[in-house]
Amino acid sequence: MNIAEIAKMAGVSRAAVSRYFNNGYISEEKQQTIRKVVEETGYRPSVQAQTLRTKKTKMIGVIVPKISSSSIGRIVEGMLCEFNSSVYQMILAVAENEPQKEVEYLSSFNDKQVDGVILIATVFTPAHKRALKEMSVPVVIVGQYLPGYCCVYHDDYHACYDITKRMLEKGRTHLGCISAMWQDKAAGEARYKGYCDAVRDMGYEALGENVAIADFTIASGYEKAGELMEKCDGLDGLVCATDAMALGAMQFLQEHNVAVPQKVLVAGHGGSEITRITVPSMITARYFYEKSGEMAVRRLMELLRHEEGAVKEVKLGYEIVDLNS
Repeated sequence: MNIAEIAKMAGVSRAAVSRYFNNGYISEEKQQTIRKVVEETGYRPSVQAQTLRTKKTKMIGVIVPKISSSSIGRIVEGMLCEFNSSVYQMILAVAENEPQKEVEYLSSFNDKQVDGVILIATVFTPAHKRALKEMSVPVVIVGQYLPGYCCVYHDDYHACYDITKRMLEKGRTHLGCISAMWQDKAAGEARYKGYCDAVRDMGYEALGENVAIADFTIASGYEKAGELMEKCDGLDGLVCATDAMALGAMQFLQEHNVAVPQKVLVAGHGGSEITRITVPSMITARYFYEKSGEMAVRRLMELLRHEEGAVKEVKLGYEIVDLNS
C-alpha cells in the first residue's frame, strides 16, 4: 500500500492523505474517511521516510515527576487515548521527583528533536524557566499555570475553598490543614490559600495557623496528622492537599482510637479510585485528570499545526464528592 492507493480507496486527493499523516488541516469528513481506510488496510507510513522529508520525528516527549501517583497515571491515560488515534508516539521521561532531572529532560528533548513536549509540572525553578525559554519546539504544561505558555490545569483554589466551607457548614469549626509544599503553586499554594480564605470568610481566620507541610505520600500524611493533633487541641476536621495525605491521616486517627468521621472528619483532593472504597469514606475534590491529558495533547497538536487562535490556557473544573452526605 502507498499514499496513492489510500487516496484512491478513500476518494480523496493524495495531498489530503499526506496532510492527514502529517497532522495538517483537512475537513472532519475527510479525516473520518481516510481513517476508516487506514484502519481497514492496516497501512502505516514509513517513519524514516517521513522524517527525512518533513524533518519531523512524530515523537512527543512527555516529562512526569513520578509514575507511582494515581493522578499522573490518569493524566497519562488521557494522553494515550489521543496519541493512539494520531500518528504520534510518546516518549515517557520520569524525573523521580527531582526538579533538576526535569530540566535535564527538557534540554535533552530539545537536543534530540522531538516534535513537541508535554511537561506534567510540579515546581518552576529559575532553571526550569530558562530551559523552557530555550525550547525550539512547542511545549504544553499540565497541572500548573505559567504565564506565556500553553497550560492545562485545575481550579485548585476553589476546590479547596469549597471543601473547607462544606466542613465548616457541617459544624467542624476546629479544622487543621495538611498542605503540600508551597513551592508547588497548584497543590501547595493554591489549595492552602483556598483553605485560608474559606476559614476567614466563615469567621474562623485563626484556623489558618493550624497547618503542617507534608510530602505527597500516605506516610507523610500519617506523620503530619500526628503533629497537628498534638499541636492543636480539639481538632474535629482535617483538610488535606491530596488523597494520599488524607489516607495517611485516617490511618493515624484510627490507630490512635480517634473515631472517623464522628470525631474527626477528613478531606482530600484528587478523587482517586481508592477513595471510593475507603471505610469510612472521606470528602474529596475530584479533578478531571484524564481530560487534562487529552486536552494537553490536543493543544499540542494545534500548536504543531500552527493554528491561528489556538487555545493557550485551559482551566478545568472539579467535583466535590461527599459520601458522608
